[in-house]
Amino acid sequence: MLRIAHIIGSRLEPAFSEKLQLLAQRNAVDEIELAPNDLDRQEVSATTRGGQALAISLPRHQRLFDGAVLMLDDNSAIVARAGGRRWLRLEPRSIGDAIELGYHIGNLGWRVRFEGEVLLVAIEGRAENYMVRLGELFWSRRVGMSVLDETDDQRRASLK
Repeated sequence: MLRIAHIIGSRLEPAFSEKLQLLAQRNAVDEIELAPNDLDRQEVSATTRGGQALAISLPRHQRLFDGAVLMLDDNSAIVARAGGRRWLRLEPRSIGDAIELGYHIGNLGWRVRFEGEVLLVAIEGRAENYMVRLGELFWSRRVGMSVLDETDDQRRASLK
C-alpha cells in the first residue's frame, strides 16, 4: 500500500502539467476517482484505476481537489479526479430574507460558498432534504432555489 502524506500540487500548474503530459503519453499517469464527500476528508483509502492501493493522510491545512497531484516521479504519477459536486443555489428575495437564511444555514453547519448575492450550499444526499430543513423560507418563496451540477470546466475555472 502506497502512503500519501501531502499533495504535491495541481495538474493545472505549469510546473506539473508538462511532466504529466509526457508521462500520460507513456500511459504512466494513474488516477483515483474521488466522491465529492471525500474531498473534505483528511484521511482516505482508495484504489487507483491501475489497482494501486493508497492510504491518504493529509495535514490539516491541505484538502483534496480535482487534479491534485499525489505522487510524481520520473516514471509515474498519481492524480486525484473528483466527480462533480452538486450545489443548492439559494437566492434570497430581500436583505431580511438573506439575513434569516444566513442565520439558519449557519446554525445547520452546512458547507457554503458565495457568488455575489447568491449562496451555494454543497449537497450531500437528496436536495429535497435541504428544502425541508429551510421550511418556511422555501415554501413562502422568500428564497429562490435550484440545483447545480458542477462540471469539470467549472472546477477548472474556479482553480484559476
